[in-house]
Amino acid sequence: MATTSLHTLPALVLAKLIREGAISSEELVRCHLERIADKNPSLSAFVTVFEDAVKVARRKDRERLRHREALPPFHGVPIGIKDLNVVRFSRTRFGSRGMPSIILPFDDANVRPLRRAGFVILGKLSTSELGAMPVTEPAIHPPTRNPWSLDHTPGGSSGGSGAAVAAGMLPIAQGSDGAGSIRIPSSFCGLYGLKPSRGRVVNQFRFPDRRILYTSGPMARTVTDAAALLDVMAGIDTGRQHWAPPPTRPFSARRASPNRFRIKVVESTGMVPTDPNVLAAVRHTARILERMGHAVEEASLPESDLGEFLPIWQRLIGGIPLMRWRRAQPVTAWLHEGALGLKRAEVDALEDRLINRFAPVFGTADLWLTPTVAVEPPRIGAWAGLQPNDTFAEAAKLAAFTAIVNLVGLPAASIPAGLSPQGLPIGVQLIGDMFREEDVLSVSWDLEEAVAWRQLAPG
Repeated sequence: MATTSLHTLPALVLAKLIREGAISSEELVRCHLERIADKNPSLSAFVTVFEDAVKVARRKDRERLRHREALPPFHGVPIGIKDLNVVRFSRTRFGSRGMPSIILPFDDANVRPLRRAGFVILGKLSTSELGAMPVTEPAIHPPTRNPWSLDHTPGGSSGGSGAAVAAGMLPIAQGSDGAGSIRIPSSFCGLYGLKPSRGRVVNQFRFPDRRILYTSGPMARTVTDAAALLDVMAGIDTGRQHWAPPPTRPFSARRASPNRFRIKVVESTGMVPTDPNVLAAVRHTARILERMGHAVEEASLPESDLGEFLPIWQRLIGGIPLMRWRRAQPVTAWLHEGALGLKRAEVDALEDRLINRFAPVFGTADLWLTPTVAVEPPRIGAWAGLQPNDTFAEAAKLAAFTAIVNLVGLPAASIPAGLSPQGLPIGVQLIGDMFREEDVLSVSWDLEEAVAWRQLAPG
């Protein structure tokens, strides 16, 4: 097989080719490293490329010869890790000049399952500072750019993951999502990105699950790849109070959709007007679902405003340890300053009020269809020069449909839904009931077949 085309193939297809001996892990890793060398200078998706990746791939090839019948699902396949996660013996900077360079002799709880699954980790992927913003423009390195248009953001905070997979530098990537940080870059980069239910995937810092907003999750070019990566990520970690019930069978075992899901469609939110191109994509997807036999109806969600979410985000970002806040970017420092006067009990009560307002409404349907992001990707530097409160207001517009899903803890995916007239990807969001990732995946597979989305950015 010509190695020049390997970067276009899904991760599970590549794993199968390695198992069968049609390609070697070393060939595959070298192909992607060449792609990184070509694309990353303009995209700034990788912040670190691991020098030992080829050596690790050679070891995978030797292991294949010895253990051909017992190989893990992604044996020898490349992956990248977001720079909010700890990879052993590599530097973690959290996208910030204010965070000391952390090098630890172990992987964190999100990375360990990926190694067990056979992946070859090629490097660390860019993030916004501390994962705080839905664009990836940290001061520590050049802004991460969208492979579909270098003038536009790939989103954030998992912008490096989105750009790397969309540009063919990786077949699949790990991301994390605290208010839309998997789904927003997936939407802007034309990928399938899944935020699992709260408690489905271990959080690397072992915080109590009840209050955790963020989770690790998959970003891929196909639904099947994402489902298989979720199989790897999900599960109990020793010493953790884990309360997500295990699935009855693997997420990657495709289920036939029932004759009718009840699907409610929300087109707009009071926080930001929905762009006409995004609105058209949502309505087109709703018509497809209706033709599939689902019961589709228009609906609305309770009103909320920026002020309600601000203390929650201030606590999440402002409480990060080890950070030297005087070196932070203005909006991140502003969030920290706002967190100083917060009382834990008051923020807990605010979270409970919002959950009690939204959770019963989400429970009135099997699935919800919304825009992933109400607007098209902003241009690089569009928020430069804004005051921190105005920067946060712009960020909140991008997360208007995604952040509440994190607060309630539901599973949700961004699904490619076409291109704008400017050639930029548009995504729609499918939200499921608690612990019902299989429903989201089932309908996602159907939409993937109905809408042949382009899987790689041009070039």
